[in-house]
Parts: sequence; structure tokens; C-alpha cells
Amino acid sequence: MSEAFEKIMKGLEEIKAYKEGKVELKTTKVVIEPVPKWEAQKVRTLRQELKLSQSIFGVVLGVSKKTVEAWESGKNIPSGSASRLMEVIANEKDILTRQRILLHS
Repeated sequence: MSEAFEKIMKGLEEIKAYKEGKVELKTTKVVIEPVPKWEAQKVRTLRQELKLSQSIFGVVLGVSKKTVEAWESGKNIPSGSASRLMEVIANEKDILTRQRILLHS
């Protein structure tokens, strides 16, 4: 039989054994910090600390310059994913160069 079939059968056998109480499953408790709130001044401050224009900051985050402008004016607030990414960048300002996202010439 194929390797894929054997893996599927093994998984089904493990599920059956668990349901019958014959085995315990390994569990891991995970705590996830809430997504931080990024208000206008906080976005602007991070961008300025990175010495980036609104256009370049937008490219780094995968959003348009208009989106960055709207965040910095308080018209809109960053999405959860953008907020999480900005938090990572704020905590490790060299991550953009380490990950070769931003290269200085």
C-alpha cells in the first residue's frame, strides 16, 4: 500500500485508541497576548523612528501610502495583522534589515 494510505490508517487507529480511552494525547497550553491597539501617534512615531516615508512604510507593511496616512490621521485604525506586525517591528527595530526586508544602500 502507499505511504500516504499507511499514514492515514495509523492516524485513524490513534483516534480510535484515544476515543476508547487507551491512550492520552499530548497537549500544550498556549497563551496568546491580545493584539495591541495602534493609535495614530503610535503609528507615526514608529515610522519616524525607522526613518521611513509613509510610502516606504506602507510597502514594508504591504499597504498603500493612503492607508498609512489614514492611520496616522486617526481616520482608520490598523487591522489586527498590521498591528501585530508593527508590534514585532517596534520590539525588534532591526528585524527589517535582519530579514532583508529593508536594505540600506
